[in-house]
Amino acid sequence: MRIGLEVHVALPTKTKLFCGCSTEGDEPNTAICPTCLGFPGSKPMLNEDALSASLRVAKALHCQINEITYFLRKVYFYPDLPKSYQITQLEGAVGHDGYVDLGRKRIRIRRVQLEEDPAKIIREEEYSLLDFNRSGIPLDEIVTEPDIETEDDLREFVSELRSILYYAGVDIDKEMKVDLNISLGNERVEVKNVTGIKNLIDAERFEVKRQSNLIASGQMIAKETRSYNSEMLSTVSSREKESDEEYGFIYEPDLSAYPTLKDSIPDTVIASSAARQLSSKYGINEVTLKELVMFDRNALRLIQHGLRCSKAGTVINAIELLKRHNGIMISDKGFEKMLSYMDNGMLLNEDAIKALLEDRDIGAEKNAVSAEEIDNAIRDIVSSRQDLVNEYKSNSKAFNFIVGMVLKKYKVSPKYISERLAEFLKDKA
Repeated sequence: MRIGLEVHVALPTKTKLFCGCSTEGDEPNTAICPTCLGFPGSKPMLNEDALSASLRVAKALHCQINEITYFLRKVYFYPDLPKSYQITQLEGAVGHDGYVDLGRKRIRIRRVQLEEDPAKIIREEEYSLLDFNRSGIPLDEIVTEPDIETEDDLREFVSELRSILYYAGVDIDKEMKVDLNISLGNERVEVKNVTGIKNLIDAERFEVKRQSNLIASGQMIAKETRSYNSEMLSTVSSREKESDEEYGFIYEPDLSAYPTLKDSIPDTVIASSAARQLSSKYGINEVTLKELVMFDRNALRLIQHGLRCSKAGTVINAIELLKRHNGIMISDKGFEKMLSYMDNGMLLNEDAIKALLEDRDIGAEKNAVSAEEIDNAIRDIVSSRQDLVNEYKSNSKAFNFIVGMVLKKYKVSPKYISERLAEFLKDKA
């Protein structure tokens, strides 16, 4: 099995790729002009912010950056494209021959190209509607080589790509559309416009099974484009697959060639690589690190800063504690103070964490407690409430009741109290 992807992601610009219309139109057909409506005589003008964003993505994907980038007209006839061509790229794309490392294998990137989004088609039972607010939104199309061979490859690649896009400043919360190209035999089948990792995996599973059954029964696999039905968990034939020749690519005469100034493109942090390096240097579990930093710039920055002044275990515990309190925006000064308390064996409650987030004194005598005090509180309850200990042996709800008793006095991490209580009760079960 060979799988290649064409990933389409909207770039973070305030205006469209070739006009000054907003990318944030709410009511249908309100963020439009003659250019994004494809009126005869309208002229495109390149949005330089979109080009810069596309170059950041291409560099983050380890692509070779072309000295000059230029645009083509991809000719096809569809209701969402009134001028009957899409302005896109091919040989003159912003980047080519890149890769994404998954640790155990490498997925090659054929090219990263900048292009305009068509309009949105809203299909009803007896008619279809067109919303041109989306027409002209700047997209990056990221085309991979067919290096994805398993479902795990597919899942891991999409997660890694989303992390890279996040660190490159691209809004991963916006819709990311993927064209899934699957080949089990001699012909390639394309499943268009799949959104969401669950749908992507379900579409891959169905299509692999469908093609496998055709091969097993001696039938030919048609070279075609299919669409994914998320309700039926199946793909449906749409049309025969076009070739590049059928698109009739020609140079876009209304746009010039643009220098990329590739030496000035800023570097993008690759979170998985940073996690791998920190794991190797400090002995921290790599999986834990990746869970903390893949989609959180502040967490990575704080971990890197904290490791210069505290123990690795304390730093990770502090980050996990902050995430549970939605407080990852803590200042370096506040984080250093937090690490200092934790290095001295103190447990911080919600009020203490709130004070640290606001760069205030936590009032240690009130809002921080030592591990020894927690142990003493648990020991007192266990020794004085033998009825709860006996009930714990037959009813695990008694365990949570004891945790709640400690929490009434010390509003610290329930997880920590549970771990300590389990230690006290392990010989009493």
